Amino acid sequence: MTNKNTRSVRRVCRRALVLVAVVIVITAASTTLRADMGTCGGASITLPFTDVMSSPFFCSIAEAFFSGLTNGTTATTYNPGDLVTREQMAAFITRTMDQSLRRGSRRAALKQFWTPTSADGFQLTTIGANSILVAADGADLWVASGNGTVSRVRASDGRLLEIWTGATNAYGVVAAKGLIFVTGFESPGKLHQIDPTQLAGPVTTLTNALGNNPHGMAFDGARIWTANNLSVSIVTLNPLSVNNVTTGFLNLNGILYDGANIWVTDFNAAKLFKLDSNGAIVQPVTVGSNPRQPVFDGTNIWVPNQASNSITVVRASTGVVLATLTGNGLSTPHTAAFDGERILITNQGGDSVSLWKAADLTTLGSISTGANTGPEGSCSDGLNFWITLTNINKLARF
Repeated sequence: MTNKNTRSVRRVCRRALVLVAVVIVITAASTTLRADMGTCGGASITLPFTDVMSSPFFCSIAEAFFSGLTNGTTATTYNPGDLVTREQMAAFITRTMDQSLRRGSRRAALKQFWTPTSADGFQLTTIGANSILVAADGADLWVASGNGTVSRVRASDGRLLEIWTGATNAYGVVAAKGLIFVTGFESPGKLHQIDPTQLAGPVTTLTNALGNNPHGMAFDGARIWTANNLSVSIVTLNPLSVNNVTTGFLNLNGILYDGANIWVTDFNAAKLFKLDSNGAIVQPVTVGSNPRQPVFDGTNIWVPNQASNSITVVRASTGVVLATLTGNGLSTPHTAAFDGERILITNQGGDSVSLWKAADLTTLGSISTGANTGPEGSCSDGLNFWITLTNINKLARF
């Protein structure tokens, strides 16, 4: 082939390449221009999809896309007529739950999307020595301390408001009926009462007839329940009466009410027991070793297992174990708390807390509370988690 012919062929090839590039550019531009547009609620909406313009559900598709519930089947297609598989439906439902929890929380309204990354991110309030459990009443935190005091801390700024006295070996605490109830960890056990509308002073002791060494407390709308070493105490308040139930229990620790049933953890038996209204066991659920203070998230019960460094997640409606969670910094886990979106676990042995997303049980990390702090009790006021740091007599806002 002559040089002239060779140059001619090269010119033709270059022109072909230029033409291909132009076609690619035009096609890309055409794709962008073909993004579907419509009107929803009087506003002009543009979607990246090219196959939803004719759908009667255009505005619903737009809402699902903009809220993050769906991303389409490709960058430019939605395939509105396709069948939805079970796995796709699971993804849609999970995203819907996540978005609802994230956008509907007090944290979102106040733009508090962060999670502390170290103990430097905590606010600390000095409280009584040997503090154990803590409960929120909607405005304040109430901390039971083994030195016989109950501290009232304002949730909005962490300020110590007042200290109540006379609650010997205070341990468990629950807010109910506009009052605060506290257990005295003694044999026999005591039940104390605080009226927050009154000036701080000595607590009122309602009874010293609870079972020995009461730990956790719960309220079912009418009665106070306490989990004791060898029994459950059911306290009717007006008129005052105490019924101690012992059958089937070895060493109880945590207790909660899920809106339908009372559940207790048995430290020695490695069980979570569902009880009837009389305190009898109606369903035993095997969990990890030495279960402590559980929490209910509205659907599932999260049980910290101290000796096995695990969390057992139980479906409250059936008693079925959904998962056994390990890792994520779990080290001698003691108590669990729920803030409407996240589960927090205190790790007394690891001087840390561990976080999970309640909707799908995914890990959110483990954060140190500081060396030798001994995190014990925990609760949430719907905005922040609050943790008793037993070894340093502090309440931490997380």
